[in-house]
Amino acid sequence: MDSTALFSKTPPLKLFFIASLPGAIGMLASALYQTLDGVFIGQFLGDVAFAALNLAMPFVIINFSLADLIGVGSSVPISIALGRGERKEANNIFTCACIMIVGAGIIIGFVMFTAAPAIIRAMGAEGDFAEFAVQYLRVYALCSPVTTIMFAVDNFLRICGYIRGSMMLNIFMSLLSGIMEYIFLGVLKWGIWGAAAATCLGMFISVLIAFIPFLRGKALLHFCRPSFNKKMIKQTVTCGSPNFLNNIAGRITSIILNAVLVRIGGENAVSVCGVLMFAEGFIQPLMYGMCDSLQPAVGYNWGAGKYSRVRAIEKCCFTASCIVSLAAAVVVAAIPEQITRLFMADANSEIMEMAVIALRIFSVTFIFRWFSFATQSYMLAIEKSLQASLISVSTALVFPVILIVVLQPFGLNGLWCNFAGTAVLAGIMAAFILKKTRAELNRPDAVRQNAQTGE
Repeated sequence: MDSTALFSKTPPLKLFFIASLPGAIGMLASALYQTLDGVFIGQFLGDVAFAALNLAMPFVIINFSLADLIGVGSSVPISIALGRGERKEANNIFTCACIMIVGAGIIIGFVMFTAAPAIIRAMGAEGDFAEFAVQYLRVYALCSPVTTIMFAVDNFLRICGYIRGSMMLNIFMSLLSGIMEYIFLGVLKWGIWGAAAATCLGMFISVLIAFIPFLRGKALLHFCRPSFNKKMIKQTVTCGSPNFLNNIAGRITSIILNAVLVRIGGENAVSVCGVLMFAEGFIQPLMYGMCDSLQPAVGYNWGAGKYSRVRAIEKCCFTASCIVSLAAAVVVAAIPEQITRLFMADANSEIMEMAVIALRIFSVTFIFRWFSFATQSYMLAIEKSLQASLISVSTALVFPVILIVVLQPFGLNGLWCNFAGTAVLAGIMAAFILKKTRAELNRPDAVRQNAQTGE
């Protein structure tokens, strides 16, 4: 579909269904695979391997964070440049971003591979618990140069109007990775490293497929001779900072929380926290898929000066996020035992009791989470990076760490309340930011003259 006509002329509600729902389905497919990853490891390899997965996962996400910084950070200025008719600038940002992501993957992958044993030991893990975590982390680090670009190229596809193609690519990647992980773990009886290898191989194949329209010159964006400059790099880093800081800050929080859980409740507490994270990992991608899929349209119309259209699109985003989040709260509170059994089929009564309490407390999070999430996405799409970063860092690090300190005296139940407390505080901050930026967000439409439309 012609992305220019789609973003500028399609009625907002229709645009939501055309762009956002495929994005949500694609992210749901990814979330389902991430859930299956935990299920396969828990079912085929046991509780120790499942705990090791959750111990290593924050560092796996850190491994992807720099590529995400560049990928998301470049998508916003690309969309705005296209809205202004600046095609040359958009192509240059696209080309430079791809080069920077591969370079970052090489550097971060090398560091993570080398440091993996020391990192896991510093977490207090020993024996098989530590060995499994190192194996899992090192496979991701080794494959980093050819996998980390996956999420960026997914954004580039949507910018170019390949919305269904992006959805199908995510579904394909999830199915392929899931099938290979089942074969590696269930048939070939490989260890936890086989689970990581299946994911990385699925991502690499999907990356090769995703770049076909760009390499053939069929996409709106295409490769050009790169021209790096300070303004472009600064713009990319600034726009990508909210997601980057969210990834880094969130993983730091997870590392701190895991360390506290190991001390208070041992492997069982880490496993229960892993169940919470997988539950969140199924719901949050739905909201992310809807909001992130609309960012190119929001950025395009912001760049074109169509501010009323931006507001109409964002109303759809906020409403849909609210519906999904509230539904999640009901489901998580209603079936905590079934959710726990997915990941720990042989959980004893002690672990099950702990998990049921944790999940029911955790379900309150989703009553509030949607508002700050949608606000952060809104701010990011219109280059309000400072506001988006404030929400991001506060949600991922500042509020959780404060609440860990405040609630730790109440034991494990106090730590489970951390997530809901963070969501409430983040919602208050988001409301304050929207109020402070109301005048700019509500400004009348502007008509841009003499836009550059050529190459």
